[in-house]
Amino acid sequence: MSVFTNPATGAAEHAAAYVSAVLELVGDREPLAVLRETASALARAIEGLSPQQLHQPEQPGKWSIGQILQHLADSEVVSAWRIRLILAQDRPPLTGYDQDLWAERLHYDLDDPPEAIERFAVLRRANLRLVERASPADLKRVGVHVERGEESLEQIRRLSAGHDLLHLRQIERVRHAIA
Repeated sequence: MSVFTNPATGAAEHAAAYVSAVLELVGDREPLAVLRETASALARAIEGLSPQQLHQPEQPGKWSIGQILQHLADSEVVSAWRIRLILAQDRPPLTGYDQDLWAERLHYDLDDPPEAIERFAVLRRANLRLVERASPADLKRVGVHVERGEESLEQIRRLSAGHDLLHLRQIERVRHAIA
């Protein structure tokens, strides 16, 4: 199983490997720069693709580019909630979610990919507004993730940047596979 998989069960056992792998993608890059650039990078990544291509997975059982884009938009909803909880409450619990169930039950396969990017961009701007003005003390505030334990706002910022980079790579891989 890939460290980037988020299974319905066993997520806690894979949490440390996932966090390490996602943070490694960020490396020395400034997380805020990655977060600011992702919406336009997503728009560039789908240029020239037909609606059919956007909904075509690289192989059966894998996500299409459209599903990846909707996942990113929904992940930004989750981030919005976690950021606000951490800033407004002391050590709030941060729940996990099963991304595959969300994709299935929220019908990611029916979403319009360019609209998913628009939703992502609006949510990202709102989240950036909060994290960019966070004080050093705010960045140290923590929530307690049910699978990964304590996570500071700074850690969430880095994880979000790594998550963006992970899915940008995935989109490139799918794009090449369906070409």
